[in-house]
Amino acid sequence: MKTALLIVLIFYGAMSLASLVAYGADKSKAKRGAWRIPEKVLLSLSFFGGAAGALAGMLLFRHKTRHWYFWFVGAAGILWQAALALWMAFSL
Repeated sequence: MKTALLIVLIFYGAMSLASLVAYGADKSKAKRGAWRIPEKVLLSLSFFGGAAGALAGMLLFRHKTRHWYFWFVGAAGILWQAALALWMAFSL
């Protein structure tokens, strides 16, 4: 596997784990009425590398599933992240 692609995939994995943890923490805080993670942080984590973890967190924790823009950002993130990985795998 090419080094650049491996770095990108590791980055996606780390960001996805961070997104999953953030969605779980925000759901827990919502239940307790505590300080929440801002939506822009959750959306940024999703779009900038952690879309798989964010979508998994939405489904696993049943959190933010009623907001269409979370689904949209997650789908857009998955699309561009997969496109970049595929482009790197087949062109570099």
